[in-house]
Amino acid sequence: MASLRDIRKRIRSVKNTRQITKAMKMVSAAKLRKAQDGILAARPYATMLDQIIADLSARAGADSLSHPLLAARPVKRVELVLLTSDRGLAGGFNSNVIRRANRFLYENTHLESIRLSTVGRKGNDFFRNRGQQIRKDFGGLYQRLNYRAAADVAEELVASYLNGEVDAVHVVYNEFVSAIAQTVKVAQLLPLQTLGAADQAPTEGSTTLVDFKYEPDRQAVLDRLVPQAVNIKLYRALLESVASEHGARMSAMENATSNATDMIGSLTLTYNRTRQAVITKELMEIVSGAEALK
Repeated sequence: MASLRDIRKRIRSVKNTRQITKAMKMVSAAKLRKAQDGILAARPYATMLDQIIADLSARAGADSLSHPLLAARPVKRVELVLLTSDRGLAGGFNSNVIRRANRFLYENTHLESIRLSTVGRKGNDFFRNRGQQIRKDFGGLYQRLNYRAAADVAEELVASYLNGEVDAVHVVYNEFVSAIAQTVKVAQLLPLQTLGAADQAPTEGSTTLVDFKYEPDRQAVLDRLVPQAVNIKLYRALLESVASEHGARMSAMENATSNATDMIGSLTLTYNRTRQAVITKELMEIVSGAEALK
């Protein structure tokens, strides 16, 4: 049986841990509110930008509109961008993304090559320790995360796609659902997938789409919007990942705090029972000694 001193030390240790997890939960909750506002603001913009590109293609009429980032080609070389966090203690946030990335690599072994890029230290450490070659690690991106930083990463990926180094680029990340729920998602970044011009085109007997005047012309507008849509898509994925990380860490720390409270109650009960047993034993020794002296 553990001594009273050992139990007291354990109770103090668990109480200190509970203070840390409670503080981490509060910090994550504060950061989550800001990150949630950012992603809720980015989603409508990204959706509307896709809608504009799809509508522009649908209204093209006889014009031959095209853009190299919209044109699909036979996929032989793929780049997978993995979005994890720099820190742990976030429940299954990182492990779920890493597991999905491993499944993607396994399911596409028939391809000529799959390049891996990482954002976040956890994903980079996992695959590097297992001998997986990583093309580039975008370290420190979360500390300076804004649209310009995301656009720099997207432009590097676009350059690889246009140069023919890869035929497709996918991003695997956690999509934010709520503070307690995240969904792992694999999104195709290149070639860009919009809402689909075919879905927007008028069918037989339907009303003809109203066209607009474009300055300088449709192709120039498309050339400007498509790269911007790629940048926004990656930026949105990064924002989703950040919000999901804070939500997952907040939930994990809340569970840890609750478990610590339960453990303190159990240890306190054990301490009281042990102390009672020690006192009873000492009383019995005193009584036995007194009886022996009679």
